[in-house]
Amino acid sequence: MIVVGLTGSIGMGKSTTAAMFRDAGIAVYDADAAVHRLYDRGGEAVAAVGAAFPGVVRDGAVDREGLRQAVLADPDALTRLNAIVHPMVGADRAEFFAQAQARGDELVVLDVPLLFETGGHAQVDAIVVASAPAEVQRERVLARPGMTPERLEGLLSRQMADADKRARAHFVVDTSKGLESARRQVVEIIAALRDPQFKPARDRTAG
Repeated sequence: MIVVGLTGSIGMGKSTTAAMFRDAGIAVYDADAAVHRLYDRGGEAVAAVGAAFPGVVRDGAVDREGLRQAVLADPDALTRLNAIVHPMVGADRAEFFAQAQARGDELVVLDVPLLFETGGHAQVDAIVVASAPAEVQRERVLARPGMTPERLEGLLSRQMADADKRARAHFVVDTSKGLESARRQVVEIIAALRDPQFKPARDRTAG
């Protein structure tokens, strides 16, 4: 089974690209969606996050904006949060893989926003980066409710530069040319991954 890591900086169209893989019949694991489930009412992470960060649980669910503010206010908070959430996400992802293998899937996609930043790129066979020109990215992100130029700059400062991601990718989806163009690119990538000549990255020898 070929494991594809899909990533892209904020506003680059990664989620839309992931949906196109799903539309093509490819199973996609959404790391952000997994965290949302863990934080939602009845989610596995609610009690532990509430204990570690008093006041961030409201109506039985983790208030993500409250948690974000708590993490920003404490330099060590992100490490504590990751220690709680990462094992839970890992277990959820393992179940996804088990189900995919039971179905006999030949290809799956891991949708991970910080694939490079967290070292997850070393655990996949191929990397797809969703990308767009900086001015398109900025226009998309600033159109989101509550987003400001200062907050955007703060988010970008914690992410690897788009140019570096593209340089390390096996495939790049340019999302700036419209949905149909992006969809054609995704179809071409799937065909390339299914080609018998494709050699997964984890099987490649150095050099």
